[in-house]
Amino acid sequence: MTDPASTPLKVAVLGAGSVGSQTVRQLLERHDELAARIGREFAVTGVLVRNLDAHRDSPIPAELLTTEAEPLIDGADIVIELIGGIEPARTYVERALRNGADVVTANKALLAESQVEIFEAGREGGAETWYEAAVAAAIPIIRPLQDSMIGDRINRVMGIVNGSTNYILDRMDVDGLGMQEALDEAIRLGYAEADPSADVEGWDAAAKATILAGLAFHTHVPREAVACEGITGITGELVQAAKASGQVVKLLAVCERLDADTPDEAVNVRVTPVLLPRTHPLAAVHGGMNAVFVDAMDAGSLMFYGAGAGGVETSSTVLADFVLAAKRIVRDAPPEFITFVDHLPIAPLDRVRSRYRIELQVGDEPGTLAAIAGKIAELGVSVRDVQQISAPQSGPATLVVSTHRAPERDLQQVVAELRTLDAVESVVGVIRVEGVE
Repeated sequence: MTDPASTPLKVAVLGAGSVGSQTVRQLLERHDELAARIGREFAVTGVLVRNLDAHRDSPIPAELLTTEAEPLIDGADIVIELIGGIEPARTYVERALRNGADVVTANKALLAESQVEIFEAGREGGAETWYEAAVAAAIPIIRPLQDSMIGDRINRVMGIVNGSTNYILDRMDVDGLGMQEALDEAIRLGYAEADPSADVEGWDAAAKATILAGLAFHTHVPREAVACEGITGITGELVQAAKASGQVVKLLAVCERLDADTPDEAVNVRVTPVLLPRTHPLAAVHGGMNAVFVDAMDAGSLMFYGAGAGGVETSSTVLADFVLAAKRIVRDAPPEFITFVDHLPIAPLDRVRSRYRIELQVGDEPGTLAAIAGKIAELGVSVRDVQQISAPQSGPATLVVSTHRAPERDLQQVVAELRTLDAVESVVGVIRVEGVE
């Protein structure tokens, strides 16, 4: 009888795009090194592609390429899914797990949409899902939340988790580019897709926030429960005004525990552009980099920083998951399954306490400021400061009202009421402020 330990582990790779081709290259070139770390030989049995003749970032031996998914998956001990999207990736992943093959994936959209079903498929087949690369590419954030901080209570996770939007906002801030100019450059340089909607509308960051929140709060957060606002409304004027006042605009994913240790305890998950003071560590995250802050009851504040995209960078994390999956199989250790045991309610955005910066065009008339301040006070919101940033000889003036922290529902009501004031000609823009109490 053949000793199973002497049989190479069979590895199937699904997808040969930027990350997939780099992953295959490293599996082949670093085979001996990785096998030594695993403690057992392995063999790449095939790479699933749609087009056998397509150009690849890193060449793959022709004999490994296949368009036949089912035989490749059914014969594997470990399946590395790097196709992206929902289908056919979901069908392939669930098939592999039910067959008993561990799955390594970087597919944040799939996990955000179907993580409960995927984890259940793993339980049925006795196989584990590994997804460190699904949130922030090369940054280790999944395992710290899942393992290193399992004994702590996490109160907040906040970070820049989309490199494309960070690159765009950074170019607008540092070099004064307009939104469209910065976006066109991001597409040309490969930071954003030709259709950048998932990035600029915040959907990509929202998918990642769903995953982070589930791990941080041991609670399933459906993707549709994430309040999502992208950067399409951010203007060059706003970015430069923020710069002049010592602030910077960033698109943040925020996962927050509300009213901890009370009967009203809940979690809120949101993606929104915010103003940060330049002294805040996230303000110094430039280009396409990512960073995630974790605030925990005992550990305090932790920051994870690094490359949030890129084929080589992401493949490094995929390889780490592959080695861990292989070592689990070699040790014959039982798989670990993510369980959402706390079942905290998901709070709507209007329960969050926020600070607003509200830019108004107003008539340059006596009593204007008093009318605005009075209306805000009437709604129970405290004004932090008011600045007049333009004072023309005639015509409307521009005022910027900054509030103290207040319930989101009250702040939204303030904006709605200001629109109705005779003294206010228009509400030019509204943006939340973070990093300042």
